[in-house]
Parts: sequence; C-alpha cells; structure tokens
Amino acid sequence: MVPGDTDCLFDRIVAGSVPAHLVLDETDVVAFLDHRPVFPGHVLVVPRAHHRNLAEVPEEALGGLFGAARRVAAAQRAALGNPGTWIALNDVVSQSVPHVHLHVVPRRPRDGLRGFFWPRGRYADDAEAASVAESIRAGLDRGPTASR
Repeated sequence: MVPGDTDCLFDRIVAGSVPAHLVLDETDVVAFLDHRPVFPGHVLVVPRAHHRNLAEVPEEALGGLFGAARRVAAAQRAALGNPGTWIALNDVVSQSVPHVHLHVVPRRPRDGLRGFFWPRGRYADDAEAASVAESIRAGLDRGPTASR
C-alpha cells in the first residue's frame, strides 16, 4: 500500500479527517458522494492507497476498484431509479484531485449530458492512424510505468 499524502483531499477523506458522505467503505476502496455532482448520486470511487494516476495503480488493485464502481452503479439504479450510468476517469489532465478516482454518475434519457465534452476529429489518413497505433504498441511493450 502506498502511504497517503496529507495534502491530498481524498487521502484525508479516506482517513476520516475530512467529512464526506460515504457510500462504500472497504479494505482497499472507499466511495463517497462528489461534493459538486453532475447529477444527484454522483459518486467518486477511490483506492485507499494514494496513487496519482492510473499507471501507478498496481494491476492487482484494478479489479477491486472497477468492481466497486460496478457495484455502486448497480446500487444507484436500485436506489435512484436511473436506467444507466456514466463511469469516467480523468488521468492527470482535468483531474482536480491528484488521486486516482472513478466518477460513477447516474444517467437518464434526455438528462442534458451530451456525449463527449471535447471536440472529436479524424486522422489525416490511414498511415497517420497506423503510426499512432504503433507508438502506443511500443509504449505497451515498455510497461505501464514507462510514462513516469
């Protein structure tokens, strides 16, 4: 387990020194209501251990993290009646707290949330797409922590 960061808001929530509306409190994972929800019931699922980005999370911890998000999503549907869920992770960019966390947001048809919040584009041609794919494959060959 990576020790907590006393400057990290989520580590302080996990430690109980900052109040939060907990919905899940387990050995390796904690989930609590986002204080500025996209929609009521928006939950953040965090590993207890402090990891700044997804590459730092040990592979064996991912199942527990995503499993908790799956269970929270099911609980939202049962408790709030929402038919769907949006699960998101900002990794470094747009990550307001530097502690890995999954957003589990209840969704309803016509709820006003429209697709992606960023512009989408196209590759100039198939060669550009092939080059980008090759670069990513090479990064995978170097392992998950190569970007640090």
